[in-house]
Amino acid sequence: MEVRASARPTVATADTHQRTAFGETPVTVGVEEEFLLVDPASRQLSTRADRVVAHAAEELGDRVTTELTRYQIEVRTDPHTSLADLGDQLRATREAVARAAARSDLRIISSGTPVLGQHTPPPLSPGTRYARSAATFRALDHEQSACACHVHIGVPDLPTALQLSNHLRPWLPALIALTANSPYWAAQDTGYASWRTMTWCRWPVAGPPPYFESPTHFEDLIDSLITSETLLDRGGLYWDIRPSHHVPTLEIRIADATPTVHDTLLLAGTVQGMAAQALAAIRASQPAPCPQPELLRAAYWRAARDGLTGKSLNLHTNRLEPAAAQLDRLWHTALPALDTSDDPGLGLLRTARARLRTDGNGADRQRTAYRRRHRLTDVVVDLIESVTATDDPPHTSRHGAGTDR
Repeated sequence: MEVRASARPTVATADTHQRTAFGETPVTVGVEEEFLLVDPASRQLSTRADRVVAHAAEELGDRVTTELTRYQIEVRTDPHTSLADLGDQLRATREAVARAAARSDLRIISSGTPVLGQHTPPPLSPGTRYARSAATFRALDHEQSACACHVHIGVPDLPTALQLSNHLRPWLPALIALTANSPYWAAQDTGYASWRTMTWCRWPVAGPPPYFESPTHFEDLIDSLITSETLLDRGGLYWDIRPSHHVPTLEIRIADATPTVHDTLLLAGTVQGMAAQALAAIRASQPAPCPQPELLRAAYWRAARDGLTGKSLNLHTNRLEPAAAQLDRLWHTALPALDTSDDPGLGLLRTARARLRTDGNGADRQRTAYRRRHRLTDVVVDLIESVTATDDPPHTSRHGAGTDR
């Protein structure tokens, strides 16, 4: 059911907040990144995530943890208003995890899906909740050695979070195309730019969130999902935008794990700008767009299949358009100062956008690495080199490093 604009609560903000290039008020942004652990010789997945997490925790404390499978490692940043500060912490965090992996003669990669070495079912991490998940969802857990990049936007309360969700959800397909980085599964090219998107949407509470009429609508729906045993708990709410159940943020969960810090910053800055513009629209009592759910799902599928190389479904016109045109429209809407401002944060986004236009998204780069010698091991090498790269993406200057075994 659609809600009238007059029925939506408004968001109050202090007049003393400083205006920035990202909108009327500084918006805090934090990031969670998930990595896969690989053997540098075989380029296969490794199951020693618990050991690497223990080593990484010596530097990162509770900002590093295990995930569903023993192939995966999750890290998080603090909240930031400055993209430059966020970038510094992202680099330091990735380097800390990479050092911890190296202590066990292992490496980390940032890819939405494994390239080589996954097993079905995968080895699950120990813990009561993971065991409950396997018992409840069964074979759905078998393909979840997939990794994402989650962006958290600070919000003052649940009503604000839900209004932001309503305003942001029509742009989710564009974010899929921007961050697609999972073309391979089971050592095969899936034909999709983001296969993780397709596997993740199989969960009973996943994909695009509903259009929320009110906080009561949200709470009643969550209670029903838990009562019906569709959810284990609020932590199992896997919509691609969700209010966090334990911190005051709105979590945008749509993106594949991104190969480089530059890619993560581009995603985080774009979402930060989207949130700032949405807050301005909320203050002005502008209604959120409400595309038909069927067309939003169709746009998901198209973006996951084609990434940046094909066409996207424009949810304003319900017609196809070049994916690059949709992304440009997103940036012009969310980041109107991107091409003119001297804001350092926007300068970082301009650099990352230029790399994207030259080299494509992560899926494009994985396929480029494969085409050199038609070896998936080269894709893994590219991802190993990219994860802590601080300059141009590795494939622009070198490749084919290492020997196949």
